Amino acid sequence: MIIVTGAAGFIASAFVWKLNEMGIKDILLVDKLRTEDKWLNIRKRDYYDWCDRDELFTWLENPENAEKITGVLHMGAISATTEKDGDLLMKNNYEYSKKLWEFCAKKKINYVYASSAATYGGGEQGYNDEVTPEELKKLMPLNKYGYSKKIFDDWALKQKETPNQWAGVKFFNVYGPQEYHKGRMASMVFHTFNQYKDNGGVKLFKSHKEGYADGEQLRDFVYIKDVVDVLYFLLFEKVPSGIYNLGTGEARSFHDLALETIRCAANDHSIKSEAVIEFVPMPEDLRGKYQYFTEASMEKLKKAGYTKKFYTLEEGVKDYVEYLSKEDRYL
Repeated sequence: MIIVTGAAGFIASAFVWKLNEMGIKDILLVDKLRTEDKWLNIRKRDYYDWCDRDELFTWLENPENAEKITGVLHMGAISATTEKDGDLLMKNNYEYSKKLWEFCAKKKINYVYASSAATYGGGEQGYNDEVTPEELKKLMPLNKYGYSKKIFDDWALKQKETPNQWAGVKFFNVYGPQEYHKGRMASMVFHTFNQYKDNGGVKLFKSHKEGYADGEQLRDFVYIKDVVDVLYFLLFEKVPSGIYNLGTGEARSFHDLALETIRCAANDHSIKSEAVIEFVPMPEDLRGKYQYFTEASMEKLKKAGYTKKFYTLEEGVKDYVEYLSKEDRYL
């Protein structure tokens, strides 16, 4: 049985879709549904059982349950980069991850967990995952969320007792179906599509950093279908344990992303950006914590044996817009 935490969230629910596509249904979903519409992400999924995130370790205390587990995908976390409660972040993103690590180490099963590109901070030291633990320690996240992810990476690399195989995945800018509940934290593709449908145009942040034109902030945008393929590879294939980037290896601008989304939504690639894009000031609470450039080094994953071609930005946006245009937008 595979445990998937954060199971009703964006990436984890897409991974459950991937497992079902591969014929795997022996899955324990772990999360909290609360009042959001996350439940819609798992409405079509086939799985063994559901467990509240606060009850998981009680459930695992039963030897009959614990012996069923063959792997853990840990995506459950507070993922809002704007979260201000540091104690809440440490409890959910650090302590909970440690307890799952210790369970997997004891049972000698595979463990894949969510790190984040936010651990790289402003990118002053690059975005290379093939570095020493000492070099990783030098990273300076720009917010508490990134810090809570970084210190678990640091902790994991110091452990002598480890899971059978483990991978910490530094997600870059993931977009695609299943993110509809995320509100402000949903991808720019999602927001652009809805803004264009509602208003006939889209607003992008002005640049507040020298050397970057308005809308030319660069990110490594990676499509959710590539993300779940890589997670499946890391959980089920024999790969070296460690920290892995998960992006495409190619930075693109928010301007490119927005314009491509609008063109796909309108089914008209003759649309000019000046007709549909307006630049507005960035909120004050983001300005000092905003990454202007991210681009994943992907050589480590390739060396581990991953060979599948990633969606280009144009291919990913086109596929996602097709979902957004449907009455049923879910995987």
